[in-house]
Amino acid sequence: MRIDTAVILVGGLGKRLMPLTENTPKGMIKVCGRPLLEWIIEWLQGYEVNHIVLGVTHLKEKIVEHFGDGRQFGVHIKYSVHTIKGGTGEGFRLAITRHVEDNMFFALNGDQITDLNLSRLADFHFRHDAIATIAVNHPRCPYGQIRVDGEGNISRFIEKPSCPHTFCNTGIYAFNRKILQYLPEKGYVEKTTFPALAKLHRLKAYPFHGFFSTINTQKDLVEAERKLRRRIK
Repeated sequence: MRIDTAVILVGGLGKRLMPLTENTPKGMIKVCGRPLLEWIIEWLQGYEVNHIVLGVTHLKEKIVEHFGDGRQFGVHIKYSVHTIKGGTGEGFRLAITRHVEDNMFFALNGDQITDLNLSRLADFHFRHDAIATIAVNHPRCPYGQIRVDGEGNISRFIEKPSCPHTFCNTGIYAFNRKILQYLPEKGYVEKTTFPALAKLHRLKAYPFHGFFSTINTQKDLVEAERKLRRRIK
């Protein structure tokens, strides 16, 4: 089975990207010369996810003006306005109830660039009959590591290795429409919905090991551009 709808929340203030987000919504921040949201939509379209709902709030007019109905980008876009204080719970809930009719769909936080295979994520989600599936990735240690032998000699330098025994939430999900029963009026799915589903064993993790870069700070932006330039060459 195929999923062809995605809900993307792009309404955050992007405080950690200030002053870049002072007059520009986070989704419109340029990454290698293109708005972040364009990279996301292009990736979705590559997996025939052509129906997109954008959850917007902060400086929403600039996003609507740029993307319109999506025709220029080969997709169909609808918009759902929510409040910043409502969090991801309100953002997803309003977008789903207003514009999503499918039983299965993707949901994204809208601040990541990745090569995650969405077809495989969808297959995993269907196969496990989960209410929500989280795509997870091994995070990289923020610091370089040093190996020391028993006599205090440094034997090896490892530059920011991945953490093999830990997974991070990428903010990319596959949802069953039953998720609506667990979404709060206001609040964050990470603190309310996901813990509730985990207790019911209806929350799954889909590990992947490909390219993934989330953009929350200016340092993240520089790192994402560096990685992307390598891939574009």
